[in-house]
Amino acid sequence: MTPPAVEARSLSRSFGARAALSDVTFSVTRGEIFALLGPNGGGKTTLFRILATLLPPGAGSFSIDGLDPAAAGRDVRRRLGVVFQAPSLDKKLTVTENLVLQGALYSLSGPSFSVRIRELLATFRLEDRAGDLVETLSGGLARRVEIVKALLHAPPVLLLDEPSTGLDPGARRDLVGLFGSLARAGTAVLLTTHLFEEAEAAHRVGILDRGRLLALDTPAALKATLGGDVVAVEAKDETGAPALAAAIGSHFGAEAGRITVVGPTVRVERPAAHTFVPRLVEAFPGAFKSVTLGAPSLEDVFIARTGRRFREADAAESGNSAP
Repeated sequence: MTPPAVEARSLSRSFGARAALSDVTFSVTRGEIFALLGPNGGGKTTLFRILATLLPPGAGSFSIDGLDPAAAGRDVRRRLGVVFQAPSLDKKLTVTENLVLQGALYSLSGPSFSVRIRELLATFRLEDRAGDLVETLSGGLARRVEIVKALLHAPPVLLLDEPSTGLDPGARRDLVGLFGSLARAGTAVLLTTHLFEEAEAAHRVGILDRGRLLALDTPAALKATLGGDVVAVEAKDETGAPALAAAIGSHFGAEAGRITVVGPTVRVERPAAHTFVPRLVEAFPGAFKSVTLGAPSLEDVFIARTGRRFREADAAESGNSAP
């Protein structure tokens, strides 16, 4: 059997007393887009650095294309294409000069390498920018060059850390489309992200928070675990959400579905919620500042698993990020 392109087995890592990763296990197959979704400080970058062989795990193990990096580090690195969150291009060189310099690190040169550069530039719609200085490129175009640079040696696994950070929505959509093309060609694409729309485009999503993998499945399957639509009710009194949640539960009983409190908001998860909203408003006239109804999202999954909104987790964790 073909081994997984990436396999993590009970990976853990601590920085002092802080556990950045705790017993993380998953695998990624060839031709799959796998997104690690989580807030800042949740462990994504620590995991990325371990898989990129830049940081040893504290416990557990991982393999790339069936190879153990502890025993075959050089071979593992040749199977990886890595795109870091921070730009790694030389702005004073042209696109082609950056690629030639990267190729030299892998002993790539000659006519066949020139053909490889031209093919990748064409695939990523960059052929007309080959002679341009990197400093003249937009953020989206520069990100494409970063990915071409990572693919020059034809690695079976592409790792990307927050690849669309700072990009406008159009450039972000283009990037997601490129990931799809790479996966269809057989590349395993593993990316970290805190953007729900980016995770939605993945074949599978792992939700990582406070160093733990809380959920792992397709986006559709994760959202299906909520069991219905989501009604979000914001109480008029910002401190009154717990009392309001208790009152809704008492009035409707089991019919109300799953009720949770997140800050000033009471969330009700239940099937056919559109028929429930009018009755909810009628039962508690004047008690709400707002009522919204929506299909479940990956953010709703995160809230259900953690009891926090994503932006609240970002604010809480960003000051405690692991190195």
